[in-house]
Amino acid sequence: MINENTQKLLNSQINKEFFSAYLYLGFANWFGDLGLNGFANWYTIQAQEERDHALLFLEYMQNNGLNIDLEAIEKPVQSFEKSRDILVEGLNHEKFVTDSIHTIYEAALENKDYRTTQFLDWFIKEQGEEEKNADDLIRRWDLFAEDSKALYMLDNELAQRVYAAPDLVLS
Repeated sequence: MINENTQKLLNSQINKEFFSAYLYLGFANWFGDLGLNGFANWYTIQAQEERDHALLFLEYMQNNGLNIDLEAIEKPVQSFEKSRDILVEGLNHEKFVTDSIHTIYEAALENKDYRTTQFLDWFIKEQGEEEKNADDLIRRWDLFAEDSKALYMLDNELAQRVYAAPDLVLS
């Protein structure tokens, strides 16, 4: 049912999701070094979510009897001039992941692989939320970064974020 091209794209997505986790751990370290522990917490949780996304793709492939080829995870760029640059990189990365998932969806749809399109529906919705959250964080940074008290409050708010595992039933 799942053709070779879709299988390759799914396999590649596992790597992209693990890379995302690695990237966000680097962001968390950057903010932690600055003493912005709320931002560090926010990106640590992002990393956990991305790791779980990779595992969901892996499990989907396993459940469908597909071979999995784990690839090397590229080292992410970790040097930035300003903290805002990290936020922008996060949004750009989410857009990259969205495009990648859309590519898998298009390949599956072209081959009438409705099981895979159904599986990807959750990720498409999730990516919409991820892009909005990343964009909101940039907007809030732009509003509050110049005011130390407001930035302190935003950092405290981000420190309250807790991890919640994805609720997705795989077939």
